[in-house]
Amino acid sequence: MVQHGVAGIVPALHEESTDMANDTAFQMAASNIRFGAGITREVGMDLQELGARRTLLVIDPALVDLATGQTVLTALREAQIDFDCFSEISVEPTDASFQRAIEVATAGDYDSILAVGGGSTLDTAKAANLYSTYPAPFLDYVNAPIGRGTPVPGPLKPFIAIPTTAGTGSETTGVAIFDLIEKKAKTGIANRYLKPTLGLIDPNNTETLPGAVAASSGLDVLSHALESFTAIAFTSRPKPARPAERPAYQGANPISDIWALRALEMVDAFLLRAVRDPSDVEARGQMLLAAAIAGIGFGNAGVHLPHGMSYPVAGMVREFQPAGYEVDHPLVPHGYSVILHTPAVARFTAPASPERHLRAARALGATVDGVRPENAGDLLAERVVHFMRELGVPNGLQAVGYSSADIPALVEGTLPQHRVTKLSPIPAGEAELTGLFEASMTVWD
Repeated sequence: MVQHGVAGIVPALHEESTDMANDTAFQMAASNIRFGAGITREVGMDLQELGARRTLLVIDPALVDLATGQTVLTALREAQIDFDCFSEISVEPTDASFQRAIEVATAGDYDSILAVGGGSTLDTAKAANLYSTYPAPFLDYVNAPIGRGTPVPGPLKPFIAIPTTAGTGSETTGVAIFDLIEKKAKTGIANRYLKPTLGLIDPNNTETLPGAVAASSGLDVLSHALESFTAIAFTSRPKPARPAERPAYQGANPISDIWALRALEMVDAFLLRAVRDPSDVEARGQMLLAAAIAGIGFGNAGVHLPHGMSYPVAGMVREFQPAGYEVDHPLVPHGYSVILHTPAVARFTAPASPERHLRAARALGATVDGVRPENAGDLLAERVVHFMRELGVPNGLQAVGYSSADIPALVEGTLPQHRVTKLSPIPAGEAELTGLFEASMTVWD
């Protein structure tokens, strides 16, 4: 039986700002992607056409000797691209691992970046590209209030991204996420200039993806699409003083909605197939495409509470090590750390727009005929739980090592995540977050 209700929470809907005008515009930052089996072989020619002479290849070390890595190396050599290989990638990047990549990228005098791997690899390459192009103290570009939130001055070096996991959609977004070790917090850098110049989405590159990783990354696709569709409307944000200050995470809008709903439909059709049968080429390829489609949506709308709550869960993990991951340290995979909160958040935010929550549930395969608006949150939560149970996701925060005694620290780690928490369609302060974390301790009975 799925748990209902979030104890101690009385939602208060967003009110119109009275001290400043709200925005009346949204900006769609296009993502340049190419999709098709075997297109990884084209990357050398792509770099030639971008005028690259010296490229830094940022690659997951596990891929170097596999087919994907060998295809990339062959393509670079055939195109006579001068390159160096950097493979010091952390499964969940940290400020230290970002700064190591920045050091290498700065010293090497590269004119282009190529990243091959999952979101951790692609985000590492984004940071390396940014700081090697516009050097600055590390916290300058990091999102406020944890960092200074300094805007990126201008365009970066040409950057090609080749994703190998179907989850983050990092090949389409201007966001780079990392763990700030000193504060035990996950944060990031967000700016449209961080977007890759080109994303090569090749279904062949997911054939060796372990089932557990496919499950977690696929649930991240679900979360990206669902949160961007249920975020505040772009007209609920304060109007920026200058166009350049309009954030990439600007709230739900008519264009991002199209991408979000299609991604949810694809998750319903292909996620379970992709996890259960690694040889299901169609399902693996479609989930890779769904990740990019969701990325285009949330990259221009944003995510909200499940992601904001996930950051301290990932940063404060003590002992949990997930089955199916080859890691030698505690880790709550990003997709798990997000989805554990999604059912509770769906119930919490549904009163803001029951209709949108029902549309999301329908896109995920739920039957919505005859469902009353006040039951929208429960229906959507139950559909999310369906995927969690089918994929063997840990049953709540307790299953990954947390207890109610940890909630104050988890709340403290979530409150500074303004970039995403402010996009919740219902405001969530300390009391609301406390209730949401409590409701996420055990997700189903």
